[in-house]
Parts: sequence; C-alpha cells; structure tokens
Amino acid sequence: MNESISRLRMRNTLLLLFCWLCSLAASGNSTSASALVPASTGHADSTIKDAVLITSFPFKQYYGGVVVIHALLNGIPDTLQFILDTGSAGISLDTGTCDRLGIPLTPSDRIVRGLGGAKQVSFAMDRSLILPGLTVDSLDFHVNDYELISQVYGLQVDGIIGYSLLSRYIVNVDYDKERINIYSKGRFSYPRGGLLLKPSLTLIPIVSAPLRNGKAQTNNRYYFDTGAGMCLLLSNQFVKDSGLLSSRKRQRKIIQTEAQGLGGKMEMHITTIQEFKIGNYNFRNVPVYLFDDKTNITAYPFLGGMIGNDLLRRFNLFLNYPKKEIYLQPNSHYRDPFDYSYTGLIIYLINGRVEITDIIKNSPAEKAGFKKGDVILAINNNFSNNLTIYRDLLKNVGTRPTLVIMRNNELQLKKLPIKSIL
Repeated sequence: MNESISRLRMRNTLLLLFCWLCSLAASGNSTSASALVPASTGHADSTIKDAVLITSFPFKQYYGGVVVIHALLNGIPDTLQFILDTGSAGISLDTGTCDRLGIPLTPSDRIVRGLGGAKQVSFAMDRSLILPGLTVDSLDFHVNDYELISQVYGLQVDGIIGYSLLSRYIVNVDYDKERINIYSKGRFSYPRGGLLLKPSLTLIPIVSAPLRNGKAQTNNRYYFDTGAGMCLLLSNQFVKDSGLLSSRKRQRKIIQTEAQGLGGKMEMHITTIQEFKIGNYNFRNVPVYLFDDKTNITAYPFLGGMIGNDLLRRFNLFLNYPKKEIYLQPNSHYRDPFDYSYTGLIIYLINGRVEITDIIKNSPAEKAGFKKGDVILAINNNFSNNLTIYRDLLKNVGTRPTLVIMRNNELQLKKLPIKSIL
C-alpha cells in the first residue's frame, strides 16, 4: 500500500497487537479471493530468466515470531533495526530515528488512520536501504512514531519494511535457519512438500481460509501479515454475522484484554477457535483476538481479519510478489504448541526498565495485587531485565512464578497465577 494512506493495525498478543496497528494498510486491494495451487517446481516459459540468489543474511525472531533485520541507510553509518512485514504496503522509518540521525523530511497532506485517531505524515524521500549484499534504491519512507513498538519488543525499532522491497524480489524467510534469502525476479523452483498460494495481491497479500467452531463454519478473506505477533485477529462484526461463538454446546472462554493504538487504549477480547485451515494445513484450538473495527480497517464484509506470524512462522515462506505467489513449507515449528497463557499483566521496556503499564480488570494480575507502574526486577530469580525472557517465564499455565517488583522505591515479592484461555 502507499504507506501514506496506510491503516494502522493491531498487534501483540496483549502487547504486540499495537504493532499491527502501526503499519497495516488496506487501500487498493483486489476483491478477488486467493487460490490454492498444487506445489510447482517452476514455469514452462523458456523466455523467462531463472531467479538468482542475490544475498543471504540472518535475522532475529521476537515475541510471536516477528522478524527483525539489520540494515543501513545511505550516508548514515548507524546500523538500524527493521521489522519485515507483509502487512505493510510500503516502507517506513521511526520519527525518533529520523530526528536522531538528522534525516530531512518532506511534509505531505497524506493521512494515516488508526483505531481511535488519525495523523498527517511526512516522508523521507529517495533514500537507499543497504542490506547485507544488496542496496535497494529510490525508496520513499513514510515516517511514523514507533516508540511504543520499541517498548513492546524491548529493542529499538527504527522502521518497517514491506511492499516497497518485497515487490522487487523473491524473498525467502527461513525460520529454521533464521535467514533471509533474496532472489532476483524470474523462474523459481519451490522446494517439494509445500503449498502454493495465489493470494489477491495489490499491496498487501489477502488469502482465503475456512474457520470452524462447533457447527458454525465460514470462509472469508484475511490479510497475510508477518508483522503481527499473534495467530488470528477477527472483527467482532465478522464473528457475530458468522455465528462462530454462538454454540450453546460448548461455550468458549472470552477474556477481556486491551491494546494500544494511535488514539490510545482500546478494549479487545481473546478466545479460541476450534479449527482454522490454510490450504491443507489444519490448526485446532487457535488463539484469536477479537476487536470492534470502528474505523473499518478490514472493510468488512470484504475481510474478516488477519492471519498473524504466530501461525505463519510455522512455515518457511517464499514471498514471490512479482508472480503474486506465496509458497508455504512446513518447518520444525509447525507443531509448536500455542500460547494459551493469561495473566492480565501488560509489560513494556521503558527507559531500560521492565514496567507494568496496565493491569486488566479482574485478571489474575489484579487479584494478585500488581499495580500499574510497578517495575519488575526479577521473575523466579531471573534478574536478566530481558523482556523476551520475562514473557517466556510468564507462559507456563498452572504455575505461580515469584516476581520481585519495585513500588515506590520499595522491594516486594508477589506470586502471579498463570491461567489459561482454554
């Protein structure tokens, strides 16, 4: 999408929902449904040149499988950190990064809309992105404030890479080896044992997939979003009209939570769906976030929501935008268990400290006596101050880890029961 008319999206299973709000765009997408095609080893047209490997470099995964890569901008020596995001219809830079590096900005009359708010944006025009072994020229970076995304992940997020780069190459995201492989456009042979998708693709990939919950079954379209650290995000309107949660035989838990967006906090809910399929690949008891799409991000009924990277990371991905193809190859994470943990504790890394920024009402965290503003110093004697490690320690359903917190300059020990959304 033209980032300038992008729609900010929700991300972060509790926290990562915010990140989705910051880069999703929905303009200009085709209304056709995606197709599923048997895996192909190439194309018969002999006039098309073979794709050639241009470069290969490592990436690092963060919570929910979100991919972060290192890159440079022309004329600037600092190494920057970017999220690789199929849910971004362009490319963008953080406002603070531009200020810190003295990058000149060009004002525009373009508006970025998100849940609860809208803002006018500027651009860093005609820049070059320097990846290991590849320089990508003539890029116009949309500029947005990613301070909260950085706090969510516990690292400095300098920008988001989307369609502006992905549309120029064939990009392989190998989650097994944690490497990005970039190929030139051309005839490409996918590995055997996977599935070829033919998404609707103008700026953001859109795929069709069936959902089942009890007797309720429905098929709809979803954004294919590697920048969202969750499994599924569905609009309340879609869920109500499809009757997915109306079964009286088995009432699934629906738990209140919240996310941060452009306009501040917004209420959401989390539950599970009995079955979700991508092509021939079937997932059961999938965690799902539900939101009230007041700003029509999904243009419902055109879209039901989005598929996030906590599902997509279970495949090695081949993003062939020039051919409007995405190839899924199941990897070693395919059978990883889903995260069903729930505490109601929302934590960010702020000024080098892991801070509790919110407590969900009536949650285990509230009942255990935690308060907004508490600083977490340790969990189960782990004093690493590492946000990713702390979140992992809070995933063990049925346990009661001990947290060392600082409140009003006083140390306190508190037990936190970890509940399940199942």
